[in-house]
Amino acid sequence: MFNFAKKIYHFCLAWLGNIVYGFPSQKLFVLGVTGTKGKSTTLELINAILETAGKKTALLSSVRFKIDKSVEKNATSMTMPGRFFIQRFLRKAVNAGCEYALIEVTSQGILQHRHKFINFNAVMYTNLRPEHIEAHGSFEKYRQAKVSLFDRVARSSSKPSKLFFVNEGDPYNQYFVSAANGSGEVRYFSRENFIEKELNGGREKIGDWLSSDFNLENAAAAAAFAESQGIDWPLIKKTLRSFGGVPGRMEVIQEQPFKVVIDYAHTPDSLEKVYRALSNNSKLICVLGAAGGGRDKWKRPRMGKIASKYCREVILTNEDPYDEQPEEILEQIAVGCDGNAKTQKILDRREAIKTALEVARKGYTVAITGKGSEAWMHVANGKKIPWNERKTVEELL
Repeated sequence: MFNFAKKIYHFCLAWLGNIVYGFPSQKLFVLGVTGTKGKSTTLELINAILETAGKKTALLSSVRFKIDKSVEKNATSMTMPGRFFIQRFLRKAVNAGCEYALIEVTSQGILQHRHKFINFNAVMYTNLRPEHIEAHGSFEKYRQAKVSLFDRVARSSSKPSKLFFVNEGDPYNQYFVSAANGSGEVRYFSRENFIEKELNGGREKIGDWLSSDFNLENAAAAAAFAESQGIDWPLIKKTLRSFGGVPGRMEVIQEQPFKVVIDYAHTPDSLEKVYRALSNNSKLICVLGAAGGGRDKWKRPRMGKIASKYCREVILTNEDPYDEQPEEILEQIAVGCDGNAKTQKILDRREAIKTALEVARKGYTVAITGKGSEAWMHVANGKKIPWNERKTVEELL
């Protein structure tokens, strides 16, 4: 009964916010991007391309809130804040003269109806991997939450010429295609086609930051959207080549004498992609944790196993323990560490990072994952502690 009442509450808030702020999404081209990984980076790439093309944009993501030239770091610990936030954001975008609103859409935001009454012109899904299983009850329900965004836009959006962007290389793409149900144009993208077509079979380059497999997939998604807006490849390529990256996403803090990288990776799939990209010709040391609060406990030993596969030294530490015992979280990660790597547990995250930096030598890489650009560490009793991963690393170097 409580959960039902909670859903009605969130639904009513979304409906009321739309009315209070005068149906702002009607006056913008609104793109919603969902998926497990790559949402923030894809949106940042799209935003950069649109700006290069002379468009005024608004951007709402887990990294930041941007309305034209006004930028604010997202320090809310929520990608899609509630209480009228999104409708107010869209109204400000309209008032600032923005043409495009780019919105990161999460499965938990969908559960809380925060996408409701936003009139989307286009939606995109990047990929689908197991995540938030405890919150949704199963992977199938998690998948359905993501698919429901496409279904809602297909059935409810009044915008003309709706666009549905689908990752052709993802095994779950047909669920999204079916949800579009012929109500608009389905456009496909994939890393492989992007390399073959836009990058001339890999002979053209678009910069070191975008050269990893997963960022090439993000670039493919961004290029597909930009092309749908009439932006030609030379301008897209120019923007991609000059793109400086996203805070907390494969962010390089130091190159020499050893490399230090921070990344938001917090699932087995994303963690393996980060380690694989960084382990070439390098000795890898990792600082690794996992979120508490009952969040996806299944993944903890898997992440430990991946870390010991790629890293010569694994330092386990706090991430966001919430009300769980931090020692138990680290022990569950350590279960997966198979002895290939030296493993130690240091609860204090700052001390763990300090140890990793002290161990590193010339030619090594230190990968610090889990927090990225997040502004808080969530601990027991609903408390949160200010945290800045980049600043912490810079102070310790």
